[in-house]
Amino acid sequence: MVFLRASAMLSIFPVFSTMHMPVQLRIALGALLAYLIAPGLPPAAVATGSLFALVMQMLMEIATGLLLGFVGRMLFYALDAAGAIISAEIGLTLPTVMNPMGEASASAPGIILNYLAALLWLSLDFHHWMLASWQQTYQILPIGGAHLQTSLLNDLIARSSQLLVVSVLMTAPLIAVSFVISLVFAVLGRAVPQMNVFSESFAVRILAGLTVFGLSLQLMAQHMLNYLRRLPDDLLRVAQLLSGS
Repeated sequence: MVFLRASAMLSIFPVFSTMHMPVQLRIALGALLAYLIAPGLPPAAVATGSLFALVMQMLMEIATGLLLGFVGRMLFYALDAAGAIISAEIGLTLPTVMNPMGEASASAPGIILNYLAALLWLSLDFHHWMLASWQQTYQILPIGGAHLQTSLLNDLIARSSQLLVVSVLMTAPLIAVSFVISLVFAVLGRAVPQMNVFSESFAVRILAGLTVFGLSLQLMAQHMLNYLRRLPDDLLRVAQLLSGS
């Protein structure tokens, strides 16, 4: 049961669920976590009365692991949205490449933000904090103790709504620069009707956007750190809501 929750969490957990991480290594890591953590857990009430009850309990542990991994990965979803906003504002929407942190194509700014978040996440030992908080979830949510609650749904909706807020906060400088450039070229278009404002603004928008993007990376990193520091507590909060307490 511990292996199921660990493997399900690692299948969607940041960095560990990348396309470059072999599935065999991910399964071996889940087995290692189960081997290290299971002996220290209190005796669990495993459903052994019938095969159906046992399968349902196994599915519940898998769903619990997927939910914990989803909460841990929310920042990277916000970074994908921030990368899409940046690409739309500076005109880099068309050149998309495969995102190594996921299995879908993404823009260059989004990939840079994902790499920056992964670097901060690993270099500051946040992955150890999250694994430690995952171990503590068994004290709050023992095996077979998960229950769906309305409060859990409300909490997930609130966390999802925060993704757009985080994305807008990180991309606010580029949105402002894009607005100023659009305003300037709108005035130039009225002053010089012969100017092709649409094509002439491309080079200025890309140059100014990349410059502001480079200068604001430190600010974006600070927003990432603020979110990453809350992730261990978020995992424990979700486990508490699943337990119904």
